[in-house]
Amino acid sequence: MSAGSERGAAAPPGVVPAPRASKVELRLSCRHLLDRDPLTKSDPSVVLLLQSQSQWVQIVAQKKMTRSLLLKFGRNAGKSTITDLFSKSDPFLELYRVNDDQSEQLVYRTEVVKNNLSPVWEPFKVSLSNLCSCEETRPLKCLVWDYDSRGKHDFIGEFSTTFEEMQKAFGEDQAQWDCVNAKYKQKKRHYKNSGVVILADLKFYRVHSFLDYIMGGCQIHFTVAIDFTASNGDPRNSCSLHYINPFQPNEYLQALVAVGEICQDYDSDKRFSALGFGARIPPKYEVSHDFAINFNPEDDECEGIQGVVEAYQNCLPRVQLYGPTNVAPIISKVARMAAAEEHTGEASQYYILLVLTDGVVTDMADTREAIVRASHLPMSIIIVGVGNADFTDMQTLDGDDGILRSPRGEPALRDIVQFVPFRELKSASPAALAKCVLAEVPRQLVEFYSYRELPPRGGDTHARDPRGGDTHARGAGWPGVRPASVSSTVGVP
Repeated sequence: MSAGSERGAAAPPGVVPAPRASKVELRLSCRHLLDRDPLTKSDPSVVLLLQSQSQWVQIVAQKKMTRSLLLKFGRNAGKSTITDLFSKSDPFLELYRVNDDQSEQLVYRTEVVKNNLSPVWEPFKVSLSNLCSCEETRPLKCLVWDYDSRGKHDFIGEFSTTFEEMQKAFGEDQAQWDCVNAKYKQKKRHYKNSGVVILADLKFYRVHSFLDYIMGGCQIHFTVAIDFTASNGDPRNSCSLHYINPFQPNEYLQALVAVGEICQDYDSDKRFSALGFGARIPPKYEVSHDFAINFNPEDDECEGIQGVVEAYQNCLPRVQLYGPTNVAPIISKVARMAAAEEHTGEASQYYILLVLTDGVVTDMADTREAIVRASHLPMSIIIVGVGNADFTDMQTLDGDDGILRSPRGEPALRDIVQFVPFRELKSASPAALAKCVLAEVPRQLVEFYSYRELPPRGGDTHARDPRGGDTHARGAGWPGVRPASVSSTVGVP
């Protein structure tokens, strides 16, 4: 059951008008009704009236009211009761842009604020491209609805504006618009609006792209970590994942070369750290989970990807494959380098750790802890699973399906891990492999520096393109990179 009235509407004879008119909804429920039909169940209906001071008035309750039902002569009708549930609107707002053909495209829909006539919606971000195709005079339309769980939302009102008008109005502290229902306006002579929508905050700023940071001098520091555990098989056996076939590179080499050749274009000195884990190493043949595969602990870097390949091939006959598969030590080592770089306060060095492994990590708890700590640093982790092992548990490290948490329950600040099973990309070209493996890195880099509010070196944190559109930068291609765009933050109460 619903009852509604509008401002300025005349009250029916004998009815006291409510001091403030709003659309209200009354929900009634009955319990333990008497059965008044001798052969079938009763078919009850409700007639709801309220008398005050000998006059009928509109019913508006702030809380649930339950009353006993009485029979004709004032006696209780058994345990029969009636409950009146009053609810206010459940408003939400939709923002549309008007296209050149006058069609309307949804840009954003706010959350529903339950039972509230003065809602304050959460701030939200939209790019200027999505908002108005970077044309600040393009018409925009805002619609306000009263949410209905069945999908039959009640229309409250609407207004039209432009982004240009929004900026001007906000700058003059006049950022509010009448929310008008045309049907009510036509029927009610004194109707003014169905409420007012106020723009509480408006921020307009540039979002820098991955290429902006690269063109600003940000270097990509690439580290590869290779699994030398015994589960890979004896490298002298052709069935081993580490077997060196002179005519066909093994999976470790295929993944290393495909990813490394992309990364080396973003590193000016073309030197890469190359580490191993899970092997017994000379001279004492003790197990190490963090050793330089060139056996130079003072300088674990190799000259280019070819240098890493040669170090890997020379390392195999000198180590004894062992175990377990512990990767937390190497993550922590790279994280220490990234932490030292962060203290510079510049977007100058970003670290990528490529882990090549044939199985699920043994030190999962320590690995999760190390990843959560690393999520606060300029660092991304790519894990490539080689071979045919069951990598289901490794997916937990990739935050795509939820927020990764440390064993203590601390959430990762951002998603920095990308896990890729190599067997799904065996038949792919090296370019396709690199694109899949590196696809998330540009977003992760931009996300980190944006969170730290660090612009590209030499850049302007408040740069604004007066034309609005996308910002492009020339440079070496990174697979899957999109150019920067101008974004705005709009909060609407």
